[in-house]
Order: sequence, then structure tokens, then C-alpha cells
Amino acid sequence: MVSLCYKNKVTFMPTTSKKTASVSTRVTPELKARAETVLDQLQLPMSTAVNLFLQQIVSQRKIPFETNLPDLPLNYDSLSKDSFNDAIRKGLNDGKKFSAAQISAELTEDN
Repeated sequence: MVSLCYKNKVTFMPTTSKKTASVSTRVTPELKARAETVLDQLQLPMSTAVNLFLQQIVSQRKIPFETNLPDLPLNYDSLSKDSFNDAIRKGLNDGKKFSAAQISAELTEDN
């Protein structure tokens, strides 16, 4: 029996089963190597990590971590004047300040 603690909840999972099924997936070689490096440090085989992931899906009845779409840049043409002004105010209030030289360097860096 394996116990897994996730967000202060302990879940007990059986570690032996009479029957097994195969799961096959394709990932980039870089992702696989990086994951193996972390799992090696945890002394956890890839198959056990995948099994833990699937057990958490079943236990929580959802993907066991938050998934979000990245914020899309605002399209000026789709905003009302008030919405645009709110977005500008929000940007000014986020605490990040840049000089004209920093902005110029950022704009010319990609070219």
C-alpha cells in the first residue's frame, strides 16, 4: 500500500494488482529526459509516477493540478474606451515601471 499526501490529504493506493494494462504516450525526448532526472532524484520509476498521476485523477475526479489558458494580449479594436482605460490603469498599477530606454531596448532586441 502506498500513501500519497497531496494538499494535506492522504490517499492510500494499492500497489499490487493481478492484472495490468499498458499506457503509451509520445513526448519529446527533452521532456522525457528532464522528467527522468527529477524522478531519479525522487527514486521513483516513471511507471510509478504515471500510476500515481492516474490514481489522483480517479481519486479527485479531475486533473490533479490547475490548468489554464495563457492570457491573450488585449486587442485594442475589440475594447470599449472604458475597457481600454481600465486595462491601462491595471497595467499602471501592477507595480512594474520601465524607463523609455528599457522599453526601447526591449523593442529593438528582437530585431
